[in-house]
Order: sequence, then structure tokens, then C-alpha cells
Amino acid sequence: MSKPKVAFYWAASCGGCEIAVLDIGERILPLSEAVEIVFWPCAIDVKYDEVRAMRDGEIDLCLFNGAIRNSENEEMAKLLRRKSKILVAYGSCAHEGCIPGLANLKTRREILHRNYIEIPSLDNPDGTMPRTRTVVPEGELELPELYDTVLTLDQVVEVDYYVPGCPPVADQTWAVLEAVLEGNLPEKGSVVGAGTKIVCDDCPLEKKETRISGFVRPHEIVPEPGRCLLEQGIYCAGIGTRTGCGALCPSVGMPCRGCYGPPPGVLDQGAKIVSALGSVIDSQDPEEVERIMAQIPCPVGLFYRFSLPHSILRRKTTDDYKD
Repeated sequence: MSKPKVAFYWAASCGGCEIAVLDIGERILPLSEAVEIVFWPCAIDVKYDEVRAMRDGEIDLCLFNGAIRNSENEEMAKLLRRKSKILVAYGSCAHEGCIPGLANLKTRREILHRNYIEIPSLDNPDGTMPRTRTVVPEGELELPELYDTVLTLDQVVEVDYYVPGCPPVADQTWAVLEAVLEGNLPEKGSVVGAGTKIVCDDCPLEKKETRISGFVRPHEIVPEPGRCLLEQGIYCAGIGTRTGCGALCPSVGMPCRGCYGPPPGVLDQGAKIVSALGSVIDSQDPEEVERIMAQIPCPVGLFYRFSLPHSILRRKTTDDYKD
């Protein structure tokens, strides 16, 4: 009997999800015996053409991490969707857009101008900008097209399951692998290995229902050990983030960043966080509330740090999407 075929792929991501696969520890040994890894660019040398030559649906499971940032990302998403029976949006970038998705606060033109014209350390007197095709004596060089808008995986292809996290914890990774190997798959479209509540429900820090009269940056105070960070004025996204990680960050004194995305039934994580913050701020005076909220630097970058492309906002509005 042939082994199930498994593929891993990274698009616009940091590579942390690749390391997260290895975090399953000793369980990777029975995994390697139980499956055949047919495509994993960071670990084995398999060419794109070899994937194109596979039969449609030949890959049993593909864990796809990374957002869709350019034409190569989109091409590979569509190719692996066609070749895979089960396609999983693995990690926050594929699931919600994550850090690459914050590029949606700028246009492509603004991003390129900043990186190739404005950077002080750059030596580019002719103002040369990247081009998708360049002719050189040896032939034609080609680069993927940088998209104006960062997309999530399910905004490009149909996704079967989601594994949130930046990166996903080891038990989540193992949960989806085990479900496929045992044929014990949940309902299509499910979030695998995550909870149904918010991080605050799993957080061990003591909550005294203290209302907030101001915000401070984490480096500005020494937090009281064992006490809720948000109640001490440190912004924590646990109030609007799905549980499933075991509240690992607040458990060691670091505020939740929000990487598991919104809890079930919430369409917009940033709006959920703003609403929750509004309920704990110690004032009903609009001017005082505005003063307190002004102490949060870059609200969009914090409230939508992991979810901007998948939010209702999605991106900065602009009348000029084309260069």
C-alpha cells in the first residue's frame, strides 16, 4: 500500500511555519515513516515542473503557509490546489494575512518608492526600479509581479482547513497531520486544533476587573507578576483573539499579539478588539476616551497586526491600483 503524499509550501512568510513543522519533535520520526514528502522547497530539491507533472489530486495533503504577495505565490497556490486533495491554510499568513498583510496600508508604488528611492543607505542614483522582465546578453530574466494588495490563501483558491498561529503550536500541526492519516477529518472549512473562546479564558494571570485609565508600552513599566497585563495598562490582544495556543505569551509576561485570529463568529478581529477595549476603559467622556486611546501607537498596526487582509477594511483605499 502506497504512503499518503504530503507537501509543504511557503509563499509570503518569514519561514517560521517551516520551523514549526519540526516542532512536533520526536513525532516527526513516525510521520516520516507514515507519509511520503513529495514537495518541500526549504528541505528537499523538487522542481516546480515536477509538481506540474503530478496528476491532479495526487498529493493527499498540502500545508500551505504564507500570504499571496506576488504572481508566483498565486501561481503556486492554484497549482497546489489542483494537485492536492486537501489544502490547509497553515499559519497566520495564509489564514489571515499576518505581518505581510500590513503592506495593505500602502500602495505598491509607495512601497517600491520607499525601498528603492528613499532608503538612506541605498545607492541608486538612476532611480532604477524592479521590472518583471529584463533582457540581458544571456537572455531574458523574469521576476514575479508584486501585487498591490496582499491576499489570504482563501481569497485566491478554495481552502479545506485552517491552522492559525504565528507560528502554529506543535500540537496543532500534529492534529491536522494525525486527522489526515487516521481519516478523522472535521467538517470542511474548520479551524483545526484551536479553541472556540478567547485567549483571556485560558490565561492564568489574575483578573480583578480593574478598568483602564491609560496605556503604557511594555518597556515603560515592570509589570506586577501574576496579574492581568491589560489591567496594568499594557495593550493585550487576548480580548479579541481565538484561544488554542494555551495563552503561551501572557503566561510568561508577554501580551498576546493576536496571531490566532478572531474567535468564532467574529468577522473583523480589529473591530472586536476595539469594542472590547471600549468596555474596559475607565471613562464615558468622549474626550477622555480619545486621550486614552491616543496612547496606543499605530492602532491599525496593533489591532490588525495579523488580520488586515481578511478584515472588513482589507486595505488602504486608493483610486490608483495600477502603476
